[in-house]
Amino acid sequence: MSPERHSPEGHVTGPGEAAPEEGRTHWRRSLAVAVPALLAAGGLGTAMASGALAVGLKIQDRPVDFTTSSLYGTQYGAAVVDQAVVRPDGSAGTVRVLRMGFADGVINGLCLSQKQQIGGATYTLMLVLGDDDPGSWEIRTKNTVLDLKNATGVLDMDGIVDLNTNGADVKTVKDSSGAYVDNPLNSPQHRFGIQARYAKFDRITGTAQDFQLPGLLTTPKLKLSVKPGSVACPAPPAPTGTPGTP
Repeated sequence: MSPERHSPEGHVTGPGEAAPEEGRTHWRRSLAVAVPALLAAGGLGTAMASGALAVGLKIQDRPVDFTTSSLYGTQYGAAVVDQAVVRPDGSAGTVRVLRMGFADGVINGLCLSQKQQIGGATYTLMLVLGDDDPGSWEIRTKNTVLDLKNATGVLDMDGIVDLNTNGADVKTVKDSSGAYVDNPLNSPQHRFGIQARYAKFDRITGTAQDFQLPGLLTTPKLKLSVKPGSVACPAPPAPTGTPGTP
């Protein structure tokens, strides 16, 4: 581990302040609800509009575009990994992604959009979580995992920050005995890796190959819609204020 230092805030491409408890998580745990199931549950959006509801979200079948005003979390880790995919012809393959994980996190609004072909026509499935307040950080989640194909935004890290060139050295999660879990992001040797006690990623616009928000996710609102054509999520607003402690 490197000594404590503050990294300057800067733009990144690719993939502060009471100290909370160390995260004890499983980055790749199975999740409860997938987007097609959410779409089938027609009354879910109405139910969530009237109050917070814990749900799980998992998107893995194809890349998803997303935007968020801000993502803040503790026990942050990132490393380059090879993600398994199924090619259009049905054969298996891999794509190289930047896997980011947070043990505990808060998100300041989130929009997901994914293109679908229905009867030969293009439609966009759009999922919007959270309220319209750029200073509320209203979505809470644990064990968040993003496999990023590309992303732009402003990343600021704090606490103990460690940059290395070996993804397998990323150890941001501790087990019940207090020992670091070996390679929690399942990254190979000799790959880029980064870890920090705290990380804040603002005004993110990107594409995720794999997007997982587990069953402890809570949000005050959820809106599902199917739009004709190819529709992008709106550009994320700049966050205001500071996030609450996850």
